Amino acid sequence: MDTRETDIAPSNPAMGTVLVLGGGGMKGVAHIGVWKALQEAGVQVDAFVGTSIGSLMATSLAGGWGWRELAELARKLTKDDIVSINRRAVLFGGVREEAVFDGAHFRGYLERTLPIQSFSELKTPLRLNAVSLVTGTEVWFGTGANEEVPVADAVYASCAIPIYFPPARVGGDYLVDGGVLDVLPVRQAAAWGAERIIAVDVGSEMTPPAEKYFERGMVAIHERVLTLNLQEQRKRCLDGWQGPPVVYIRPRIGHLGGWDFNRTQFFLEEGYRAAREALKAANAA
Repeated sequence: MDTRETDIAPSNPAMGTVLVLGGGGMKGVAHIGVWKALQEAGVQVDAFVGTSIGSLMATSLAGGWGWRELAELARKLTKDDIVSINRRAVLFGGVREEAVFDGAHFRGYLERTLPIQSFSELKTPLRLNAVSLVTGTEVWFGTGANEEVPVADAVYASCAIPIYFPPARVGGDYLVDGGVLDVLPVRQAAAWGAERIIAVDVGSEMTPPAEKYFERGMVAIHERVLTLNLQEQRKRCLDGWQGPPVVYIRPRIGHLGGWDFNRTQFFLEEGYRAAREALKAANAA
């Protein structure tokens, strides 16, 4: 199927609660703590929508894993599992390379790690987004959308941050991180027929740059531009929202970097805390 066919199935009026998991690099580990809190509170989630790292977490949950399996996986995760330098990118003429990291290395990790290989194996409905560099539009994978591609390909595409990872080549298209256009896709959840949305925002905040930050070169500058873009997206996301009720969960981790592999336990705990606090506030309203 050509991924540029972005039409999806009609809304399901009985979708119930949809959990939206946003992008934020390693800060996405906080999604696991959120899921633990939701489970303890007896919240029934009827479908998942994910982008970027949120697509990896959403796929794992929709594929049948619980918070314990995911927490164990997160604690074992190292930078080397995901990142392998594309050596050609650091050589003279490397500017013509697609990215600074080796995409096949990350995709191999996804293929080995995800609990399912096909969308037909899903235990709970799921949708993931990526962005087409050909059409400039969002592309959706999963339930009621494109279900034909391997799950690892869809998740990789949703996580393929430009410059860091090469675009995914799927169905003749070039796809990059879904967060480029929609880092917290609550609109998709509403269009899908959600009666209630739980949205988990683990994105970065625009904090003052560290000393000599810009001396790190074009990758650091690109990261700064991307953070600015994502912050503006988040600001616009729920402004004037007229859709179904939203429980907004924002762990206090936006000041931390997306490549921080040393704060796994903190991310887990902060996601749990933020979810409990948001659920308490929603129940009191």
